[in-house]
Amino acid sequence: MQVLKFGGTSVGSSKNINKVISILESYSKKDRVACVVSAVGGITDKLLLAGEQAKQKDQTFKDTFTTILNIHLDIINDLNPKNSQVLLDYLDDKSTALKQLLEGIYLINELSPKTSDKLVSFGEKISSFIISETMKNRGLSVARKNTQELIITNSNYTKAEVDYQRTNANIQAYFKSTEEQITVLPGFISKSVQGEETTLGRGGSDFTAAIIAAALQVDQLDIWTDVSGMFTTNPKLVKQAYPIKTISYQEAMELSHFGAKVLYPPTVQPVLDLNIPIHIKNTNAPEDTGTIISNEETRTSNPVTGISNIGNIALLTLQGSGMVGIPGFSKRLFETLAQEKINVILITQASSEHSICLGIDAGDAERAKMAVDLIFENEIALHKIDPIIVETGLSIIALVGDNMKNHQGISGKMFSTLGKNNINIRAIAQGASEKNISAVIADKDVKKALNTLHEQFFEAKTKQLNVFITGVGNVGERLVEQIKQQRTYLKENLKINLRIIGLSNSRTMCFDEEGIDLKDWKTILANGPKASLDGFLQQVIDLNLRNSIFVDVTANEEVARLYPNYLRESIGVVACNKIACSSAMDTYALLKRLSLKYNAPFLFETNVGAGLPVIDTLNNLVASGDKITSIQAVLSGSLNFVFNHFNDTTRFYDVVKQAQAEGYTEPDPRIDLSGVDVARKILILARESGMDMNLEDIENNSFLSESGLHSDTVADFFQTLIEDEDHYQRLYAAAKAKHCRLKYVAQFHNAKASVGLQEIPEGHPFYNLEGKDNIVMFYTHRYPEQPMIIKGAGAGADVTASGLFADIIRLGNN
Repeated sequence: MQVLKFGGTSVGSSKNINKVISILESYSKKDRVACVVSAVGGITDKLLLAGEQAKQKDQTFKDTFTTILNIHLDIINDLNPKNSQVLLDYLDDKSTALKQLLEGIYLINELSPKTSDKLVSFGEKISSFIISETMKNRGLSVARKNTQELIITNSNYTKAEVDYQRTNANIQAYFKSTEEQITVLPGFISKSVQGEETTLGRGGSDFTAAIIAAALQVDQLDIWTDVSGMFTTNPKLVKQAYPIKTISYQEAMELSHFGAKVLYPPTVQPVLDLNIPIHIKNTNAPEDTGTIISNEETRTSNPVTGISNIGNIALLTLQGSGMVGIPGFSKRLFETLAQEKINVILITQASSEHSICLGIDAGDAERAKMAVDLIFENEIALHKIDPIIVETGLSIIALVGDNMKNHQGISGKMFSTLGKNNINIRAIAQGASEKNISAVIADKDVKKALNTLHEQFFEAKTKQLNVFITGVGNVGERLVEQIKQQRTYLKENLKINLRIIGLSNSRTMCFDEEGIDLKDWKTILANGPKASLDGFLQQVIDLNLRNSIFVDVTANEEVARLYPNYLRESIGVVACNKIACSSAMDTYALLKRLSLKYNAPFLFETNVGAGLPVIDTLNNLVASGDKITSIQAVLSGSLNFVFNHFNDTTRFYDVVKQAQAEGYTEPDPRIDLSGVDVARKILILARESGMDMNLEDIENNSFLSESGLHSDTVADFFQTLIEDEDHYQRLYAAAKAKHCRLKYVAQFHNAKASVGLQEIPEGHPFYNLEGKDNIVMFYTHRYPEQPMIIKGAGAGADVTASGLFADIIRLGNN
């Protein structure tokens, strides 16, 4: 038997319920399944809101009721478009009862705990029926069992206590008698010995699942939620946070108590006694490992397992000289709070007994102050103690770890780290077991504190980058040599340990998990196994090294097609290859999405200006709120080289040959001279500016002769250059006659882009552009008349390699 629990977000929509059904179907093929489900996400809150509105004689309870009804109707219709009558009849029956209950609350102007339990029970009843009937309609072996017939409690409404002897007997008897592969059970709800509806309190669905798991003594309890386990800290506040693979029951309870909402602490108790592991899984990413909670001791070099936080805390301070040496103050204080049903989250007391500090929910602060001041009214009047002091706007942060007790200096490291970052600590609590060190700080400092502590305890001081390079020809070879030259500098000055783990050319590839010896990398590569693009990718994935970066120094379309595979494995991509970013818009958008989704950077600065910071500058303009209105650029170092060296005393053929020999053109110079390369570059800039545009949208005004445009091979193309020399000389002569120089210009304006040869007059910024230089002019809202200009070498192996190197370093600094 397997026990699975799905929370409110997991069943919060028809899309998510389909994921749940898919998971259940998969599990049921291996063993019988008991599935506990929460109410549809947000429904419990809406039920309580409707009850409160009715109690306050607020007619809007009817609107809230309608919203609840419509949410369930939409889910039913989405999941069962052709066979929904049974579900609709059930919903009609339950909604009628719910409406009558709300109208009753409205009439008597009262919402007791007993009535509240009846009210909120509708959520789980309806969600469990929808899920079970949908699976029946799809031909699965499924039954629904109301847990109110299984779990027996006392009459402590809203947080009932379980009668385990009767409950366990009921659960065991039912599952012995049922034959269906899947049993769906509503979580959270139960019944008292007297037969009244009760609930198990906050997080009650987790509790229900744990009760069933313990009664059936299963091997493991699976709790499915919307995150991939318990994280080292709050991933919403700390980007570097990651799931904890294994954690002890005690650590899980501490983290949950101090804010980790993945698990409700009382859930642990039924399975703790029987040593049943709990596996936290992600409904939206079932393939993720998740977190296993058990009694097994995990050996790790890090004494800290996780960092947790609770917001909306009020700090109460009871102090006064009359407290010193007088017994009974603590007893009276805590009894008063208990009578008010106020939960105490944190306690700290000075050894002088002069003061006691308590952390409670800020929502209880006013009630707590009134009650405590009243109970100590006499002592306050005699000035033995002060009126209780209440501080709000606070949070608790906590370091948790079973192994902290075996390591010296954890507290010192924690508080010195916070102190260096100017985070003031209002109160401290640490138990003798040293499994938890807690501090109260201001709400505004929480994000800074979590990031600072996470960096201190979970992130290495020197960041290791593991680089895999495909394409070690002219540019790739220079990149390897630059990395070899700068490795020591990077480690000492930037705290980046850059290692090349894999290399590949068109013939062979090589890998070394500890880093390839760059003194003899050419020999190592030459003696490596036969190169394979898929094999290279698989090896990168199998090595599974942190901070992995794939560098593409090719012009190969097949390599570019593999970028999504790398990004999905959270491997960063640095691309010299322009094909991916200038391919179909859908592909470009997919790469951007995957980069964000899997936190895998995708950088391609060298796509446009080799080593020039063109894309980085553009991104900074856009990120800072500026808007690009126009771009004018000479983006081909090779074409600029060609037209700077071509005149009426040289042959066009000879100049192109020289450019190819010096490495300024692609191996196939038609890519450069046809304008396709420049068109790709202006397309990338337009897309980075926010435009939805494809390559075919770029107007390409080619200057090549007809025979050159339609040549079949590189050899044929060079032959046309010889034969059509007069054509190119006429282009030069026409420009010279107007005192102009020929430049191949890319333009973007009014959502349109074009590339083509232009006659540039004297005085224009492009006129004196020499050698292989590029120039880009950005006109923006902030630069409407005088553009931002980026100018410099735009071709050549060394500058292109330096651009790739800069992107790698940029990843290391992130």
